Amino acid sequence: MDKRSKLPLEGITVLELANVLAGPSVGMFLAELGADVLKIENIKSCGDVTRHWKLSSEDPETDISGYFSCVNWGKRSLAVDLTKDEGLDIIYSLVQKCDIVLVSYKPGDAEKLKVDYPVLSKLNPRIIFAHITGYGVNNKRAGYDAIIQAESGFTYMNGEPGGNPTKMPVALMDVLAAHQLKEAILLGLLSRELHGEGQYIESSLYKSGLASLANQATNWLVGGSIPKRIGSDHPNIVPYGTIFRTADDKEIVIAVGTDKQFRELCKLLGRAGLADDSRFRKNQDRVRNGDEIKSILQELIGKYRRSEILEMMREKAVPAGGVYNMKEVFETPEAKGMLFEAPTKSGTIKGVRSVSFSCNKISVREQLPRPPHYGEHTRGILSGMLNIKNEQIEQLINKEVIYAKDQ
Repeated sequence: MDKRSKLPLEGITVLELANVLAGPSVGMFLAELGADVLKIENIKSCGDVTRHWKLSSEDPETDISGYFSCVNWGKRSLAVDLTKDEGLDIIYSLVQKCDIVLVSYKPGDAEKLKVDYPVLSKLNPRIIFAHITGYGVNNKRAGYDAIIQAESGFTYMNGEPGGNPTKMPVALMDVLAAHQLKEAILLGLLSRELHGEGQYIESSLYKSGLASLANQATNWLVGGSIPKRIGSDHPNIVPYGTIFRTADDKEIVIAVGTDKQFRELCKLLGRAGLADDSRFRKNQDRVRNGDEIKSILQELIGKYRRSEILEMMREKAVPAGGVYNMKEVFETPEAKGMLFEAPTKSGTIKGVRSVSFSCNKISVREQLPRPPHYGEHTRGILSGMLNIKNEQIEQLINKEVIYAKDQ
């Protein structure tokens, strides 16, 4: 790693043997930090399965779906058949030139394909092998986010009171596991700088979910209370997370975490005396009498338009915000600053950065190339990195060892 590089991971090469969300999101994160990410796509499935996960409103002709594009900006796509010896040789040659390998195989599958850590580390002892699993290396179950949300307790406690258990509308377990893996990879790179050796890293969706239960876990472990479905409300704080409807039939959320904030809220709503009511004076009182205070607040808030009440709360530093749909979200200045944008044959494609932090001495890429088409960079990677001649590339294409998109 070049310590003088402006981008922290410039000069780092990543081999991404992962698909769907968790592994690829790590790859995109590394690309934003300057790494060259080679997305290895399976010929037999015509690439990452999410290329085909499309809304009915999406272009049926393109292989860059909205889902695929969320975690695949800034990568180069090489389509290869790992089950063929010549395909495996390509991977082995690339491993010798790479720093990080990302995989999302079920335990045992990497061994079957001969791309497991013991094999690859012999080719490159400095390789950092980062493995996303469903439940850990000792459990061969495939990891599906919807199932793991249910089995880790999230689905049970999510939903409206008296309603059905509800899955989160994003693949939350994938996102959490990816964050764990990002942290471990950066530590692995630091360790390699200090000691000169690579290592094996594993992060599971299930354990990442458990590690993220936070107060809901300790409400049970310490308080002996199984979290129940309470909608957007908070089990320990009132009114925190509660959704209120305004006069113009829009919604806001309030996050009053202190008694002082509650007193300010009551003042601006013209009911200062509520803060001295014995039922609501302290947070624990409000938790005990939650239905009463929320009903009173709804009646008061319902007299105002959303923009009006939010402005009043901002002036008095009462934490509140609008419940925005996706269109409204990306009209905010903060969201606009998080967007990637790139031209395509049919127009423009947009995406959201995975890196949201900023550092005064570390830069990230301001713009990434658009998500790649399937096999778009096969020729360039083989010729540029492995010095394979055009004639040999054509032979590999004819034998269906690789696929190269016509340019």
